Amino acid sequence: MTRAPVLSFTDRGIYCPAGDFYIDPWRPVDRALITHGHADHARPGHARYLATAAAAPVLRHRLGDIALDTIGYGEARRIGGAAVSFHPAGHVPGSAQIRVEVAGEVWVVSGDYKTEADGLCEAFEPLRCDAFITESTFGLPVFRWQSQAEVAAEINGWWRASAAAGITPVLGAYSLGKAQRLLALLEDGPILTHGAVEATTEVLRARGYQLPQTIQVTPELDAKAHPGAIVLAPPAAMGTPWMRRFGAVSTGFASGWMQLRGVRRRRSVDRGFVVSDHADWAGLTEAIRATGAERIFVTHGYTEIFSRWLGECGYDAHIVSTEYAGEIAESGEAE
Repeated sequence: MTRAPVLSFTDRGIYCPAGDFYIDPWRPVDRALITHGHADHARPGHARYLATAAAAPVLRHRLGDIALDTIGYGEARRIGGAAVSFHPAGHVPGSAQIRVEVAGEVWVVSGDYKTEADGLCEAFEPLRCDAFITESTFGLPVFRWQSQAEVAAEINGWWRASAAAGITPVLGAYSLGKAQRLLALLEDGPILTHGAVEATTEVLRARGYQLPQTIQVTPELDAKAHPGAIVLAPPAAMGTPWMRRFGAVSTGFASGWMQLRGVRRRRSVDRGFVVSDHADWAGLTEAIRATGAERIFVTHGYTEIFSRWLGECGYDAHIVSTEYAGEIAESGEAE
């Protein structure tokens, strides 16, 4: 008799029959285990939620008064016939990979992840398993990230040059994770933030994440009272009337997609900085190799190319159709 798989792929999301729960479902379900707080993975409408204690404040901030239970990293939890634990994914603060074991067989759902430690969120933890479910947002060899130090030097140099020229640098970055990572890279100086960035930053500060002081941009704020400041804003605010208060500006955008010149041109920004909260090609391949898994399921990104490459390397690789977006929401690009 063939044993049911530990996890199956349904039109609601990734499902565990033994535990009767879903992981990052995109349709309303009774019990949802959530890897992290980005909108494509944490959606409203579920009856019960389980996430890391570190991710909980962001989930409540985004989703309101939900029925949320929390779990610590590495803590074992029995749900029905499944043993479950959450482990750092290195993607954004509080993000997790979810390990599911049923009758001695181990599957890992990685959610979104990056393998490079950024000094802010919990560092990625390699997990041994029989089957690994991975993203491939940047699953092409062209995507190779610079070091943290190189990125910090580029951004701070642009900030200094802009200030010396009497113009305000406005840096676009996603409000959860990317913006706070950039804050941690900035040198001392006045930092102004859009309300969406400030709200999430305050949530993370309250959780104990160490971040520099910022000043929220309000209708009453006089930008001239903060000479030499840099501004952090979500991508949706770039190029809108909200930016007029800063006078002459130099615009920048922080994303892994800035690796591609064509994307930089289409974003119509003055500077592109290659900063991503997703693994690059080396990170993806190293993470998969470290699992020791033979079966790999690719959920979003360059799925066809990446799964084909995995097959050529001897893996039993499969593409899974999901509604996860990776960094598309930041880039405006199709995969």
